[in-house]
Amino acid sequence: MVALRILGVDPGLRCTGFGVIELSQRGNDPEYVASGTITTPSTAALAARIKVLHTGLKSVIELHRPQVMAIEIVFVNVNPQATLLLGQARGALLAAAVMHDLEVHEYTALQVKQAVVGHGHASKEQVQAMVMRLLKLTEVPRTDPADALACALRHAHGGSLPPAAAGRRSTRWRSLPGRTGSPS
Repeated sequence: MVALRILGVDPGLRCTGFGVIELSQRGNDPEYVASGTITTPSTAALAARIKVLHTGLKSVIELHRPQVMAIEIVFVNVNPQATLLLGQARGALLAAAVMHDLEVHEYTALQVKQAVVGHGHASKEQVQAMVMRLLKLTEVPRTDPADALACALRHAHGGSLPPAAAGRRSTRWRSLPGRTGSPS
């Protein structure tokens, strides 16, 4: 039977968390494959930091060969400049995924926390503890990788539902000549 590998991503300009889990077609519990962070030098220019994120995620994809990426949706926060920078970082991560023909699913932090902890206002520590429990890890994962693994778990829990029913946006981008506009 073919297993499904899901790459979860918690985007950040300074530190992006990633986590890879695997689901068998038998419906067994998700299995941990890998997790970590892609860190950019805070003193580097924006373009250099974007390159580090893109190259780093590209390496993760090539090493672990996921078929799907689940990424957290970024909302506008108090600082509009920080939101714009985070959006650019997220764009680099999305580009790495679509260049490898990954199916991309987007989830809000609320949806991720509800799926993993049971309520949308869970603390970081609660998310870390549940990720450790659900994936049978021997130690508590760091915050960014835990959030990324939680995003992957969210997709695993809702993956059999159609995008609208699962409360997510789904995008399958292909390199098609002349394709313009945003996916719907």
